[in-house]
Amino acid sequence: MPHDAASAPRSRWGLTHRNAASPAASADEGRRPFWASWPTRTRMIVLVLAIDVLAALVSCAVIVVNARSAVEVEMQAAMTNVELLVSDTIDLAQAGPPAGILQTLNLRIHDLRHVRVTVLDAAGKVVTGGLGRVRHEQHAAPAWFAALIAPAIREHDLPIVAQGQRIGTARITTQPHDEIDEVWVYALSLSLASLCLSLGLLAALTVAFGRVLAPLTDLAEGLIQLEQQDYTVRMEPPASRELAAIATRFNRVAQALAETRAANGRLNRQLLSAQDDERRRTALELHDEFGPCLFALEATAASVVRMAEAEAPPDRGRLKQRAQDIASIVGQVQTRNRELLNRLRPHALGQVPLTECLDLLLRDFRRRHTGTRFAGSFEGLARGYGDVTDLTVFRCMQESMTNAVRHGGARNVTVQVRDEAAPAGRVLRLTVHDDGTGIPADHSLGLGLSGMRERVEALGGTFRLDNDQPGAVVRIMIPLDDERDVDPSPIPSA
Repeated sequence: MPHDAASAPRSRWGLTHRNAASPAASADEGRRPFWASWPTRTRMIVLVLAIDVLAALVSCAVIVVNARSAVEVEMQAAMTNVELLVSDTIDLAQAGPPAGILQTLNLRIHDLRHVRVTVLDAAGKVVTGGLGRVRHEQHAAPAWFAALIAPAIREHDLPIVAQGQRIGTARITTQPHDEIDEVWVYALSLSLASLCLSLGLLAALTVAFGRVLAPLTDLAEGLIQLEQQDYTVRMEPPASRELAAIATRFNRVAQALAETRAANGRLNRQLLSAQDDERRRTALELHDEFGPCLFALEATAASVVRMAEAEAPPDRGRLKQRAQDIASIVGQVQTRNRELLNRLRPHALGQVPLTECLDLLLRDFRRRHTGTRFAGSFEGLARGYGDVTDLTVFRCMQESMTNAVRHGGARNVTVQVRDEAAPAGRVLRLTVHDDGTGIPADHSLGLGLSGMRERVEALGGTFRLDNDQPGAVVRIMIPLDDERDVDPSPIPSA
């Protein structure tokens, strides 16, 4: 992870965000909804509240629609019942005087529910009298609720006929307020019960969400520790199956990061050791190979000087021999120098095609290991695939053949390098097979194999070392990038 990640702004989950001062970050902030900064539990509770409110609105709409229909039906039934009551009363009082009939009718229908009946005599005057209860004009339902469900007021005049003559009129008018009051009381009770249930549900959800989301808080703290490069952090798997899977993946990532850091530490130590070993080998070769040659050059040059300073004329044969000795020593120095430089970095890479470089490496191994047969196939390769890719192929082939001879005791080593098509694009495949002793059971990656793996994986490739029948086989795949794999121009030699 980058070392400056701790200085970047973090969200409450411990994730690093871009600097808000940048134009892109400002544009992103402008496009984000206002609730994006709310805690997850708050957003979930608000969502439940929104669903509750929507359900309440739908329920109110259903209640209003049903109440309107029910009040309408009730008014129609009340008017029908009143008409029957008026007819029955008139039939029962047919023998009496007309005034008595009207008074009797007024007493029976004075204070009915849902309707108001006014009895008029033949002259159109209201018939008064009776001891009915006083009707209260105040109602429980508010005016707005009554306006929502109240049906249109209906009025119907029913003639009163006795002994074949019309003696008056019963004027029936619907009065839905009693029914509306009943609906209002029912709706109010239902709303209060629903409110109490919703409050209880919200309280339970608040506690439940807190318990369910608690592992996410632990995950955020764990991510902060990972960001601070503390890879020892681990999460206890919660009871939730989904969150337990997240905790398991988190622990695996932390373990992988810890192993990667440990592997990087080992590689760094191996790299330092390899650098020291290379310096030591170079120093020994300079001392063992170049030291005697330089001493011999110095001695030969001193001999030539003495011959030139002698009083007697110099012996031409001896001078020629000394010159030949100097040329021979210089030739040895040049050979050792080329071998040393070629080991540090192959000088032919970038100057000659890759195929020729690999052929030269094979010939060098044949010259130095006469007891082993080396064969190679490099058909169809481009001139070069970029300095890094060419050097990786060269070093991996060199290290693989060295291991086959040094550790496997191979008598036959076969190398194949192919440029071939793959589903994701072109790839370069290197295969080195030997007939040696194979890979021992207690085998561990040494410096050379670790170096090969690091080189290949740095290019996005894969490295495999397996036992074969007989011996062992190294398989390397390197994807070819058109932008990276540029054929370098030949570098002129000095």
